[in-house]
Amino acid sequence: MKMAPILRALDAYSNVCTTLIHTGQHYDANLSDVFFQELGIKSPDHFLNIGGGKQGAQTARMLESLEATFEAGANDGETFDRVVVVGDVNSTLAATLAAVKLGIPVAHVEAGLRSFDRTMPEEINRIVTDSLADMLFVSEPSGVANLRQEGHPEEHVHLVGNVMIDTLRRMLPIAEARNVLQKHGVEKRQYGLVTFHRPANVDDSQSLSRVVDVLKWAATRIPLFFPIHPRTRARLEEFGLWEELAKTPKIKLLPPLGYLDCLALTQSAKVVITDSGGLQEETTVLGVPCITMRPNTERPITTESGTSTLVGNDPQKLRCALELVFSGGYKSGQAPSNWDGKTAERIAERLVAAHQSDEPAGLSDHAVIQ
Repeated sequence: MKMAPILRALDAYSNVCTTLIHTGQHYDANLSDVFFQELGIKSPDHFLNIGGGKQGAQTARMLESLEATFEAGANDGETFDRVVVVGDVNSTLAATLAAVKLGIPVAHVEAGLRSFDRTMPEEINRIVTDSLADMLFVSEPSGVANLRQEGHPEEHVHLVGNVMIDTLRRMLPIAEARNVLQKHGVEKRQYGLVTFHRPANVDDSQSLSRVVDVLKWAATRIPLFFPIHPRTRARLEEFGLWEELAKTPKIKLLPPLGYLDCLALTQSAKVVITDSGGLQEETTVLGVPCITMRPNTERPITTESGTSTLVGNDPQKLRCALELVFSGGYKSGQAPSNWDGKTAERIAERLVAAHQSDEPAGLSDHAVIQ
């Protein structure tokens, strides 16, 4: 969702050539292939097929493979002027490390976001990536403040908006035309959408059991659609909770959804229960109540002026927030002004301008999007 609009924006420049590298960190077809198809992303120029594993081992395999890819390109005369990384996953960190060690500058899209919780692997990835990148594209004002506090030069920091929302605004009419609600037999604002997978929410049996109890209660009020992440399903089965959920009336367990179907269900939901940062942003733009199962967030604008409320995995807080939704007392919110669907254009403009200021006019650009 972050890569697609950036690639499209760079394609508008005739003197820019992009190389797309897919590490294979997300290797399940429902979490990877379907997004390439639905978002119209070109086939990767390099597919590294890294797969899963422990954090350190996975990152190490990525680092080794990415370094070889960058070096092979240089040996073949394919000089990379810049590596562009997005988000906060292990691929982001590995590509940044591999690039800067080879002297290739890095641009980070979604820079400056901080949860201030270093138990989150994503927080470590964000901090290290930002410390090494020299172009920092920021989605919200808190990110600018964080980067200033960390001592980044002002000329490195660019408040451009949220590239995720570029994809949302472009794809929303297509998602609406899929008639997903009719297929599931529900009406707009008459159901809830549930999706969570973070270790803090699924890896402890007692905590997960309490959340399941709240979901069963909520399903007595409205139907719930629950696309199950592979990690979440594994824990539900391990803890003996899968059958309990599957037998609960009005809870519909689904496989992981493609972007379009998930967007269609999000846009028309009465409430979204999630631990996804992306869904926090999307619900804020769509005006949908979002109960966020995290104790903190690196996207504070979604709680301060948006529609998100943090409840952690506290079942009482989750139930209270749901009661506000059901009673009509939940807060309203508004989207930030620069979440306007044109973020990728601003990013591409700055990338090209920065390169042209350093190189002779007319030199062909060659960017890597990871």
